Amino acid sequence: MSIAPYLREIGRGKDGARALPRDKAFDLMNQLLGGELSDLEKGGFALAMRIKGETPEELAGFMDAVLPRTLALHAPSAAIVLPSYNGARKLPNLTPLLALLLAREGVPVLVHGVQVDANRTTSAQVFEALGLPPVSTAAEAEARWATHQPVFMPIAALHPSLADLLALRNVLGLRNSGHTLAKLLPATPGALRVVNHTHPEYAVSLAEFLGQTQATALLMRGTEGEPVADARRLPTLKCFVNGVLDDGLTVDGESGSLAKLPELPSGIDAASTAETIRAMLNGALPVPEPITRQVQCLMALRQRLP
Repeated sequence: MSIAPYLREIGRGKDGARALPRDKAFDLMNQLLGGELSDLEKGGFALAMRIKGETPEELAGFMDAVLPRTLALHAPSAAIVLPSYNGARKLPNLTPLLALLLAREGVPVLVHGVQVDANRTTSAQVFEALGLPPVSTAAEAEARWATHQPVFMPIAALHPSLADLLALRNVLGLRNSGHTLAKLLPATPGALRVVNHTHPEYAVSLAEFLGQTQATALLMRGTEGEPVADARRLPTLKCFVNGVLDDGLTVDGESGSLAKLPELPSGIDAASTAETIRAMLNGALPVPEPITRQVQCLMALRQRLP
């Protein structure tokens, strides 16, 4: 097997590259995840797609290959899934706060992502500081949900072959399509996903992907790439129901000057962030309004799941 024919299509540069139809995108990703390719071929794919960018149809084909390899998880009711792959570089990572607030509402919450990033504070590290270590098996996840607590599962446990694709970043120094696919994982049957992006062009392609795949999901610009609203200003929360943008549920983002800054820690380390989250949960500090609005939006959107 070889992906050379596909590389000839996608590897012609930003202007000359041609998109793959869904079936060929599936075959390409199936080979990548199946451990059939050399490191050179994997690197060629990663760089070619990084330059070209994924089309919604390619993403759909890639996901056709990704989904069957995902660890089978069964939440007690429709879960909310938060993909956490960026961590904090300038602002505190409040993804665990969002997860804990949703869990308080009786919702099973799955956060998945990387455990360590050399230059950022990850959600895994903040959860550890909160006394909620990662789980690595379906049984552990289900036991944690039974206690009405959120679950953090490393991508290496949730999807080992996709984790290997993400690990190419350590060699190439660049993210690849695997990172986009990881952020799209439903992870549990019938789950509600938060799909977040950083770059504006992804807002368009991800919206088209959600439409093509008839997904129910919340699409938003994440805080430093995390699936949580910026504590300082609410981003637009686009709600898709069965692939269709629902204007009634969608929340418009804030614009203009900030009227008031939330009380946030000066440091972004896991211990400081965990201390602030505890204070917000017990009422000693107010929960930032944008995050409260995101919780309300997700709870309303969850009611629209099939």
